[in-house]
Amino acid sequence: MDINTLRNIGRQLLEELPLLKQKPLAQTVLGIGAAGDKTFPIDKKAEDIIISGLEKTGEPLTIISEELGIKNIKGGGNKALIDPIDGSKNAISGIPFYCSSIAIADGNTIGDIALSYIINLVNGDEFWAEKNKGAFLNGEKVHPQKTDELYLVAYEAQSPQKDIPRIIPLLAKSMKTRCLGATALDLAYLAGGSISIFVTPSRSRSFDFGGGWLIVKEAGGIFTDLEGNSIEDVEISLKKSVSLLAAGNENLHKEALKLLKQ
Repeated sequence: MDINTLRNIGRQLLEELPLLKQKPLAQTVLGIGAAGDKTFPIDKKAEDIIISGLEKTGEPLTIISEELGIKNIKGGGNKALIDPIDGSKNAISGIPFYCSSIAIADGNTIGDIALSYIINLVNGDEFWAEKNKGAFLNGEKVHPQKTDELYLVAYEAQSPQKDIPRIIPLLAKSMKTRCLGATALDLAYLAGGSISIFVTPSRSRSFDFGGGWLIVKEAGGIFTDLEGNSIEDVEISLKKSVSLLAAGNENLHKEALKLLKQ
C-alpha cells in the first residue's frame, strides 16, 4: 500500500461525489451505520468508492469503516480505518467543509498507523503522511504553528451541554474559535498551521481521528487526550474510545492543558 493508491481513490471521490453536494437537505437517511450514526447516500457512495479502490490493490486488509463496520479482504491483514464522509452533516446541509479519511495501520493500536490520507471534498486539498517521512499538503511538506499565540482554537462538541462548559477556559483565552464539523479536516489544517489547537471532550472513534493523528504527528504537532496522556496505545475499533487534544507545538499544548484543568 502506498500513497499513490490512496490519491487515486481521492481523485475518484472528487469525480463522482460533486453532484451529491449540490442537493442540500435533499438526502434521505438510508439507515444506521455500524458506528451508530445515520447513513446518507453520500456516505454510502463514498464508502463504496474507497472500498472498491482498496480491493483493487489485491492486498489482504481488514477494513474498519463508519458505515459498513468490519470487513476482511482476502482473509484480513493490515487495518484500513475509513471515515467515508467526515462532516456528513455539513455535506447534506450544503455547508462546504467535509472530507474523506483513510488510515492504514500495521497493528491494532493508533500508534501502529503508518500511512494516512485526507482529502477535502470541496476544494480538493490532499493531506497525507507516511511514518517517519513527514506530512504533506498537495505535495508540499507542512508544519504546524510555531508561535505560542492561541490564535485559533477549533473544537467539536458532540454533546454541547456537557462539552462546551468543559472547554470554556480554553475558548475564552483564544483570539478566534471555530466549530467546523469535520474532525479529520480540522486536524489536517492544524498540521498545516491554520489552527492552533483542536479539542473535543467527548470520546471519539479511531476512524474519526486516525488519519489526522499521523498527519499531525508527522508534521511536528502534539496529540494526546484531554488529560495529556498519549493515545498511541488506544485500540483501533468501532467504539468511541478517547477525548482529543491536538496542538501545533509543545508550548501551545501545555497552555491548553493548563486552561482545561481550571
